[in-house]
Amino acid sequence: MIEAPVRCGWPGDNELMVRYHDEEWGVPVTDDRKIFEFMILDAFQAGLSWSIVLNKRIGFAQAFDNFDPEKIALYDENKIQELILDPSIIRNKLKIRSTVRNAQLFLEIQSKYNGFHHYIWQFTDGKPIVNQFSVMSEIPAKTDESDLMSNDLKKIGFKFVGSTICYAFMQAAGMVNDHMVDCFRYEPLKQLALQMGSDKQ
Repeated sequence: MIEAPVRCGWPGDNELMVRYHDEEWGVPVTDDRKIFEFMILDAFQAGLSWSIVLNKRIGFAQAFDNFDPEKIALYDENKIQELILDPSIIRNKLKIRSTVRNAQLFLEIQSKYNGFHHYIWQFTDGKPIVNQFSVMSEIPAKTDESDLMSNDLKKIGFKFVGSTICYAFMQAAGMVNDHMVDCFRYEPLKQLALQMGSDKQ
């Protein structure tokens, strides 16, 4: 009988959460479309559980043109009203409207920095921060880095980018490795972070 790998406790036995933990959470993302997807999903997560967002992820992808910022930036009032009535997503009017504005700002930053990833990764000096947590309670809700990111994004005009949301995004996009040290994903992602660090030098 094959033993189940040791993993962080937060996915529980939720199949979607386990797959997300095992395959995506903490993996460094430099693809702009994927980064924007996580920004959208983390903004909609505000005040809710991540499992609710994951359960609606396919709905979000279909409703928001597969998270294409160029298409979302052009949404008009008719499209916004359509989204507000769409049961496949989280129907929060402020978050839906903010997503359109955030897409417009995302494209501006993308153009200015020749890739949004060049802008966003500067907050961790272009490589993941590798933490060493052994219990879930050690994981912070926000950090100095997420504070800086949040303040800068707000200054640009982004909405739903508080420091706690930014830190959740950093975890999702692999800007920090917050897997428990005994989790089977911790060491491979630690090695990946070291490799990214050496590539920068």
